[in-house]
Amino acid sequence: MARLHLVIPGDLTIRTGGYRYDRRIVDGLRARGLAVEVHALGPGFPFPDAAARARAAAAFAAIPDGAAVVADGLAFGVLAEQAAEHAARLDVAALVHHPLALETGLDDETRRRLFGQERAALALARRCIVTSRHTARALADYGVPAAAIAVVEPGTDPAPLAAGSGGPLPHLVCVATLTPRKGHAVLLEALAAVRDLPWRLTCAGGTQHDPATAAAVRAQADRLGLADRVQFAGELDDAALDRLYDTADLAVLASHYEGYGMVLTEAIARGIPVVATAAGAVADTVPPRAGLLVPPGDAPALADALRRVLGDASARAVLAEGARAARARLPDWPEQAARFAAALGLPGLEVPA
Repeated sequence: MARLHLVIPGDLTIRTGGYRYDRRIVDGLRARGLAVEVHALGPGFPFPDAAARARAAAAFAAIPDGAAVVADGLAFGVLAEQAAEHAARLDVAALVHHPLALETGLDDETRRRLFGQERAALALARRCIVTSRHTARALADYGVPAAAIAVVEPGTDPAPLAAGSGGPLPHLVCVATLTPRKGHAVLLEALAAVRDLPWRLTCAGGTQHDPATAAAVRAQADRLGLADRVQFAGELDDAALDRLYDTADLAVLASHYEGYGMVLTEAIARGIPVVATAAGAVADTVPPRAGLLVPPGDAPALADALRRVLGDASARAVLAEGARAARARLPDWPEQAARFAAALGLPGLEVPA
């Protein structure tokens, strides 16, 4: 039986898009009879302390010679020193959700340092798997040959069409951790500009990743006079998230950068139209007929898009029709797990047509 070793930061239960991708790929590989051993390195990445680096070094050392290894880029990108000792004896692939230096809020020195560290780490990998065509293009700056890159986009689960709110206030749903990159501040500023229109917003996402940002976003909602129209639901489990999507009339996301934008395809899978920023891979993720995209960080442009959709039920219906048409073309998780295995050259799976 083929065996794969997956090296990840944190642990596999964390509820973010990147960890969800990792979980679903692991589940799909195991369902096909592939043994997957997960090496969880604990917290602190991509800024690990000495203890986290020691755990990483021990994890690589424990993997047997010749083994196939996938290292999640959130950790691998800063572990060139720990991986270098073992790269020659292991078949290492890097899984890059998005380059570390493209995270929002970094100062120039940190950005340069992360870029150099990740470039050195990626040079040790024999292949790279990325979750979007956009990230594949971005890795050219890191010296990764195009022939060494495989794109395996996230899958989606089959889902019924959303019922919608059924009420006079269109229900907007934003599924995103409360961190700077997700752009909640821009979204609230845009919504304040369309306060004359009927709408309500539910923000679903963890606050523990950046408590300061979470507090600032809540304070901004109060300051803008939107507290009675914006609900912060916190981190939801899968069942609660399904119920939330079912009540949505519009999915919104104001990210400054996305390596793919899984929450947007999850909305489209339910026939929910989208208004979002064309951040990173989002322009490749959201079909033009399923949503309106504006430049990241541009609150007035986002407000204009929201006004077009919220102020005209027929415009919203056209986008919903586009989302319903696009949902049939979304890949599912079993397909993407097969593509992932094929990208690694693991036996027992064929690439879906």
